[in-house]
Amino acid sequence: MAREDIEDVRRVLAICFRDGQSLDALDMERILSFDMEWISPDEAEKAVQALIRKGWLAGEENALRPTVSLEGVQSPLGWFPRPSRLMMPVSPTEEESTPVQAVSAPVELAAPVASTPKSQPPSVGTNDPRARLVQRLTKYIAKSSQIPVDEVERRAQRKQQALGYATLWMCLALVAREQNLSMKEIIDALSTL
Repeated sequence: MAREDIEDVRRVLAICFRDGQSLDALDMERILSFDMEWISPDEAEKAVQALIRKGWLAGEENALRPTVSLEGVQSPLGWFPRPSRLMMPVSPTEEESTPVQAVSAPVELAAPVASTPKSQPPSVGTNDPRARLVQRLTKYIAKSSQIPVDEVERRAQRKQQALGYATLWMCLALVAREQNLSMKEIIDALSTL
């Protein structure tokens, strides 16, 4: 179990530090909570502090770096860590705790094993308040770009299948951007927090 705990934390760090740059603690909290939607913002703050205490991260709060090598770490699309492994991380083992200056290679993401189409409406089974805006956003994009609603839905679903872990509302935002629509209205509509 300890090995799985270590691998989960290494995957999280590899995703957060995929560009090899140091991160501000607040940026890392944002990645964990808003970008990846793994944990809540309050839990993300506690998780980052726990990772610092356990020796996974080092440096100033505005320039954190991983203390373990992240080379060769792969995270399959759709993978997510157990929140308890972020909130109460184990210490890295001695051979893995040698400090690294920066992640030298980008993280390779493995292809999903099998993609299954979603049969439920986007608002069923999720607590994301943005999921309720999918139909309205789809109609807005169709009207603004003069593309049929079916085509907007097809493009968004195609993006979702390609990205794997992206939500439908995020894919619709990508379709809107692709059509050169003003993103201010899209962002305002999705800003439910």
